[in-house]
Amino acid sequence: MFQYAYLVLSLLLLCVWLILYFLKFTFRKEMLWVSFWTMFLALTEPFFVPEYWNPLTFLNLARRTGFDIESFIFCFAVGGIAAVLFEAIFKAKHLKMSSREQCNERHRFHFWVVISGPVAFLILFLITNLNPIYSAIIGLIVAFFATWWCRPDLVKKMLVSGFLFLGIYFIAFFLLDIIFPGYVENVWNLPALSGIFLVGVPIEELMWAFAFGLYWSSVYEHFGWYKFKNSL
Repeated sequence: MFQYAYLVLSLLLLCVWLILYFLKFTFRKEMLWVSFWTMFLALTEPFFVPEYWNPLTFLNLARRTGFDIESFIFCFAVGGIAAVLFEAIFKAKHLKMSSREQCNERHRFHFWVVISGPVAFLILFLITNLNPIYSAIIGLIVAFFATWWCRPDLVKKMLVSGFLFLGIYFIAFFLLDIIFPGYVENVWNLPALSGIFLVGVPIEELMWAFAFGLYWSSVYEHFGWYKFKNSL
């Protein structure tokens, strides 16, 4: 019954991605760039299976190997969505930062800011008993604050995108819960989690979605040295 549930969630999000992609030409490059690199986050799935959840997937790959095809679709979709929601709504446009701007004192720590999220996640994963989802959420929040310090010009986009992505993800997950009633109870490792739900959606999923939108919305600008044409 639940074999295709994760695929359905991934395809729902991919539909949102396609709508955004064909909505405007201006941010297609950004979507493709971010989605391509975000897709490789699917390789972190063994961190979460079965400690956080244990989904049924195509050929039962997740339970047999820790990896699955659905996660690549899911990560591809959420990366591009989080990256361009702000631009899609507010019609913001990019400019390349000048060499002088890139030499700003705060950018001396650019590398450390970029790796702050993964480092925080790995430290928490290795030295604490936190469920991996909480380590991932904290890692994303650490990366958000580090980016805010390094690129305060992006904070408006990050905050707005956090709420926008949270809304889209909540709707997609709510639809999944309607299509596949009982899915969460059968797949998520609920005894290891808070047990708090919002209309059937685990609070951890919503915490992750908000944190992901906060940070991931800035990766294109931060990695590519872009700023917005008009001040945010």
